[in-house]
Amino acid sequence: MRILVVEDDRRLAELLRRGLVDEGYAVDLVHDGSRGLEMALENSYDALVLDVMLPGLNGFGLCGRLREAGRWMPVLMLTAMDGEYDQAEGLDLGADDYVTKPFSFVALAARLRALIRRGRPERPAVLRVGDLEIDPAARRCRRAGTDVVLTAREFAVLEYLARRGGETVSKCEVLEHVWDDRFDGDVNLVEVYVSALRRKIDVPFRRHTIRTVRGVGYRLGAAERSGP
Repeated sequence: MRILVVEDDRRLAELLRRGLVDEGYAVDLVHDGSRGLEMALENSYDALVLDVMLPGLNGFGLCGRLREAGRWMPVLMLTAMDGEYDQAEGLDLGADDYVTKPFSFVALAARLRALIRRGRPERPAVLRVGDLEIDPAARRCRRAGTDVVLTAREFAVLEYLARRGGETVSKCEVLEHVWDDRFDGDVNLVEVYVSALRRKIDVPFRRHTIRTVRGVGYRLGAAERSGP
């Protein structure tokens, strides 16, 4: 197994390298984000151990660019920042796990083994349906290069439909995944949000993306041109 370690603290980086070599890994070691990105794009690694605070390009930026480039090797992030928002940012950008410094090498090695066992399933950071782009981390929607402003609930409905990848989804399923279990309103509320989404992502662009499957629910698919 080949691992890339990107860590600017040279003493810590060398300790990590030695420990991982003792675990049986082949280890490449770099000390700045820009070089780390080059190495990760040029080579096939089984996993990355990636510091957050790096010169040149920080760990968040490096991880985000890898995912944008379609590189899905597991990423274990290291950081001295233990704030929940920092952890959330890394995970939203495509990291697989997060270790806060100082850490136990034994625990880090165990987490790394677990990530490698899971492999590298494709998990696109941005969901795309034709020229429609849904970015869950940034909470941003774009169509044909144009930003589309959605409310939080509209975005949640659209994201759920996009994640179901062309499947027909019932109103009840949308309610279960977008509203919490305290909601006791009418299931037809989903229609209100679907209509609002159509007015924003379809009508201005003359597209027909959200289709109604009569008696069943809705399906998000590649857009067809609507009327003139």
